[in-house]
Amino acid sequence: MAVSIHPAVDGGVKAGNPNFAGGTLTCKCSSNPVTVTLTSNTAFNHVCGCTKCWKPQGALFSQVAVLGRDKVSVTANGNKLKIVDEKAPIQRHACTGCGVHMYGRIENKDHPFYGFDFVHTELSKDSGWSAPEFAAFVSSIIESGFPPARMGEVRARLKELKLEPYDCLSPALMDLIATHAAKAKGTLKS
Repeated sequence: MAVSIHPAVDGGVKAGNPNFAGGTLTCKCSSNPVTVTLTSNTAFNHVCGCTKCWKPQGALFSQVAVLGRDKVSVTANGNKLKIVDEKAPIQRHACTGCGVHMYGRIENKDHPFYGFDFVHTELSKDSGWSAPEFAAFVSSIIESGFPPARMGEVRARLKELKLEPYDCLSPALMDLIATHAAKAKGTLKS
């Protein structure tokens, strides 16, 4: 039996629609759900093994993507949202009713990803969101209790799904971080 990664990719990664213009995320509450409207498609969609991201019950990985913070707005029951850890670089806004993370925001203007919000498109009934492209922080699932001896199975399954496994972010995102740092130090001009 293949290792289960996340319900949204276990049956295969579904292609996104490059013309998709956004949709609505809804928490898991049966009454008065929190809704968040996204007015564009997402980018850098990936599965993440870190211990900070929200994961559906039984999933080894979360699925998370980014988009501009100006494209994210809470449209219903925002009073139910609370920041999970105010000291974390990504302030994850979770529903106090069901615990789902609706979006993560970086408030530090010096952070390389300032201006982007992190979202879980699986919370949307809309289809067309960008497809997952890679797997980040793969080894971190061990911190959640996954047996280290089975990590080869996980990496093999990720490769089978065409989600290249990294123990950091993808090379493109790591390049963005390094570029931001070099510009801040003055070692790279524009």
